[in-house]
Amino acid sequence: MQRSKNLREKLDSFNRLKSDCEDLLTLVELALEEKDETVFDEVEINFKDLKARFEKIRLQTLLKGEYDRNDAIFTLHAGAGGTEAMDWVQMLLRMYTRWAENNNYQTRILDLLEGEEAGIKSVTVEVKGENAYGFLKSEKGVHRLVRISPFDASGRRHTSFASMEVMPVMDDSVEINIDPDDIKMDVFRASGAGGQHVNKTSSAVRLTHIPTGIVVTCQNERSQHQNRETAMKMLYAKLLELKEREKQQKLNELKGEQMDIAWGSQIRSYIFCPYTLVKDHRTGYEEANVQKVMDGEIDEFISAYLKWSARK
Repeated sequence: MQRSKNLREKLDSFNRLKSDCEDLLTLVELALEEKDETVFDEVEINFKDLKARFEKIRLQTLLKGEYDRNDAIFTLHAGAGGTEAMDWVQMLLRMYTRWAENNNYQTRILDLLEGEEAGIKSVTVEVKGENAYGFLKSEKGVHRLVRISPFDASGRRHTSFASMEVMPVMDDSVEINIDPDDIKMDVFRASGAGGQHVNKTSSAVRLTHIPTGIVVTCQNERSQHQNRETAMKMLYAKLLELKEREKQQKLNELKGEQMDIAWGSQIRSYIFCPYTLVKDHRTGYEEANVQKVMDGEIDEFISAYLKWSARK
């Protein structure tokens, strides 16, 4: 039923776009016949809107992965750089939540570990909305920051790293068998600013999948039961991601290729000093307006990745 609904919505969007294109073409033809230049501004505005809608539909055609239309869960981890790297994670969290808001996606923090002095050591976020995983999968990898550190009294330039993992949220139609005996569960008091449920009971849950060593944590739900349920959803997603990765590695071995783009590899640099530039090292796409990118306007990077990936 959900698949049928999604297809109907896509068909409706295409038909509306086609109808609006025809209306705009008719308006242009009438204006040319009557030599009416007063509609020029209206035509230009409508054309830009149609172009943006067309590009969005075209990008959706590039989402051919089995789980591309699913919700997503992403995790940011601070890497090399200490407090600077933790501040970088907080900046990236803001960037991705802004991007989600711009695209009418809902976000929910599932787990957050704050840094000792500032920033965030790690954070896990659920993003709900059609194609959330298909778009966010372009962000997997290591993100590099170069800037004058606000934590350095000498005003020196620092380089920091943060990694991003992205997993699809599985629906009920996908079955992954997990032996309950393979799961170790630990409970602990949730960390945070306090409140009715925080720091008072052992509601936070940590699940360890013994065969793979995968660990997931959830502490932001209202009860231990809810935290365990959400943690299990995260574990399912991570196990599926591991399965897909192993499949891709086998394909690469058969092709005889050594892929440079892998887990833990640097995918993008954000340079604040001595000049401003954001560059994706896979696609070559660049944006000089760093602040625009940090405000969540990363659609062009996602678009460039999907086009690049389709050509591989």
